[in-house]
Amino acid sequence: MSGARKGRSVANALDTALTTPSERILRECHSLYVDDENDLVKIASSLGLRLLPPRKKIIVMIMGNHSAGKSSFINWYVEEHIQKTGVAIETQGFTFITSGRKRESLTGNATLHLYPHFRPLLEFKGVTDYLSAEISTSKQKKFSLVTFVDTPGLVDGDMIYPFDVNSAITSFGEQADLIFVFFDPMGQALCKRTLNIVEKLSEKCGDKLRFYLSKADEAGRETDRQRVMMQIVQELCRRPGLNKCGFEMPTIYIPNPQRPSRCVNQIDEVCETIEKSINQAVQKTLDQLEKDCDLITSTISNKLAQDRANMSYNKSSRINSFLCGLLAFFLPTLFITGFLVTTFAPEELDTLVGEGLARVLYMSTAVVMYLWEWIPEDGQLVSIIVFGAMCYFFFFLARYFAGQGYKTLTKKEKKNLMECSEYVRDVIKAKKKRLYEEYLQQCAAEYDF
Repeated sequence: MSGARKGRSVANALDTALTTPSERILRECHSLYVDDENDLVKIASSLGLRLLPPRKKIIVMIMGNHSAGKSSFINWYVEEHIQKTGVAIETQGFTFITSGRKRESLTGNATLHLYPHFRPLLEFKGVTDYLSAEISTSKQKKFSLVTFVDTPGLVDGDMIYPFDVNSAITSFGEQADLIFVFFDPMGQALCKRTLNIVEKLSEKCGDKLRFYLSKADEAGRETDRQRVMMQIVQELCRRPGLNKCGFEMPTIYIPNPQRPSRCVNQIDEVCETIEKSINQAVQKTLDQLEKDCDLITSTISNKLAQDRANMSYNKSSRINSFLCGLLAFFLPTLFITGFLVTTFAPEELDTLVGEGLARVLYMSTAVVMYLWEWIPEDGQLVSIIVFGAMCYFFFFLARYFAGQGYKTLTKKEKKNLMECSEYVRDVIKAKKKRLYEEYLQQCAAEYDF
């Protein structure tokens, strides 16, 4: 047993040594949501809230016309031949490419289990059949913190897709952290379908879009590349949603030592963009963790406050029910007792119940008998009916107030809620603070802390 524990600790230490601080922070944040008996998802679920655990990696969606070099870029970044490449339309569906413990291929349903954030895609008929995931063991560059989404190659004309490709890509883009749009300089760059989707994406997530002229080394001379870029930029700027200042389109291509090119290759800027997005994802995850903690604690506080209000209301309802029930029982009892007392002579009543109790009965029923004698004989029947209706009304009110109580928390439930609130406030938030300091120590000077 001790040997097994030792081996496991060595494995964990090795795993920690191989991971970057950002990867470790994202992993720990994710574990706070799902990997414990008191994880945030379970606590939120018990409160009627729905929290999605943060992703351990950023999502980078790559789109463009067919043969734009999307799959080739992924293979270059991963440094492994995962996606098919070629002039033909090789990618007909959506493929997730991510890092893992072993090389594996997943189908549609398994892919959605791995990425629950993309479950809204089930709304698009036929997408699941064209959804897959490729898991690689590569650790090159920042691949351990990135999941690429390779999208179908887009073409105009009579090409029929087995699902609504425009809406599906738009939905993917809304969930992604970055959207790379590759324009092929070899004749398909101005594909209208690509431009339509890009324009739609810019309306909801324009800050995620990045444009690149891929395969720039195949565009001929520098003048030819400039002409192609001008045509693409002009076509994009004709569309109102894409007409913006500071438009950038770096030229990129897959470097090949056997075929050197004089074209400027800005593919390293793509890697820098991914790394910057990873850093932003860490910050967003930590900020979201704090927001979720505040949401849980505020929900618990509101729940306990509502329970106190319910208890106060229930107490008031019980008092009202008791008073109305007392009147519904006491008034007819007093009325009947008054008539019974008058049937006895004073001496008989003293002998029967005692002199003290007889005096109390005479005094308590004197008012009833006075009012009864004050009522005319022809109105006494009506008075009895009204009196009976009034007693029934009090009885009805007693039952009404008795059924107006709200459900309140048990002592055990209140104790659990308070423990959850203390756990989130004292443990989770403390971990979040520690993780934030650990993240900032990567980039800030030591004397800043």
